[in-house]
Amino acid sequence: MPRTIAIAGGAGFIGIAFTYEALRHYPDDRIIVFDKLTYASDRNALLEAEKDSRFRFILGDISSSEDVNSLFKEEHPDIIVNFAAESHVDRSIESPALFMRTNAEGPAVLMAAAVKYGLERFHQISTDEVYGDLPIDSNESFTEDSPIRPSSPYAASKAAADHLALAFMRTYGLNVTITRCCNNYGTHQHSEKFIPTVIRNAIAGNPIPIYGTGKNIREWITAEDHAKAVLAVIDRGKPGEIYNIGSGIRISNLELARTILSLLGKDDSLISFTTDRKGHDRRYSISSDKIRNELGWAPEDDFLSSLWKTVRWYAG
Repeated sequence: MPRTIAIAGGAGFIGIAFTYEALRHYPDDRIIVFDKLTYASDRNALLEAEKDSRFRFILGDISSSEDVNSLFKEEHPDIIVNFAAESHVDRSIESPALFMRTNAEGPAVLMAAAVKYGLERFHQISTDEVYGDLPIDSNESFTEDSPIRPSSPYAASKAAADHLALAFMRTYGLNVTITRCCNNYGTHQHSEKFIPTVIRNAIAGNPIPIYGTGKNIREWITAEDHAKAVLAVIDRGKPGEIYNIGSGIRISNLELARTILSLLGKDDSLISFTTDRKGHDRRYSISSDKIRNELGWAPEDDFLSSLWKTVRWYAG
């Protein structure tokens, strides 16, 4: 029987990738994008999706009970996938209350409606940043059982939503799953993020700002591989379970900037070190053994090829 899948935050960078993957993966289901259209959204990126009769866009805020209840009353979703979030760490340091409203209170409003209307499934998109960081020279990786130790207001707000989801399952019986993914890259990402910032400045010949010494390490995955992993969890994941989504591609910010400069035929002289971010996490590394072994998912995209595709997209 055809279902209705509502994607909160589906006009954001990762939500866009998931929307297109969902349309391909679920040929009989309706796909609803429910999005507030903040500065980081890209409605134009959904124009191809608009051509599909199964797709619908609805303007709405997950923090608004009125908007959320209207979504449930009018569209009767069977599944909610919540990508909606404020995601830029620097902005969270400046405006922590805004991040708590969107990233913690918003999911609480969505989950309350999910309980009220008897939703079949609620999936929360989280982040590896809830685990905090590891030493630069560590060989360890976070697992789903690692302690939650967020460093930034952004990470703390996402951790709060994770705890709420699990509490809603225990208290109300809501069928929830959670995924925690590493850093995403690809097309349609807002220019404030690291990779677009490096590409944009490199093309213009402007200084490329790198926090501290640039030795901080991140793990990178394409938004498309992330989307496919979420689909695997929706299809085969167990209620109440958390799944890490990682690629194994771990690289320092400095090395990544140099790689992008090399792809553009630029030299390292554009790199400019700046005052380090407050509470800057040193190293991210997550184990995705659980989702690989239990659900049979694995990343498909090659890092350098996908990075070059991303560079070309931003270069126009």
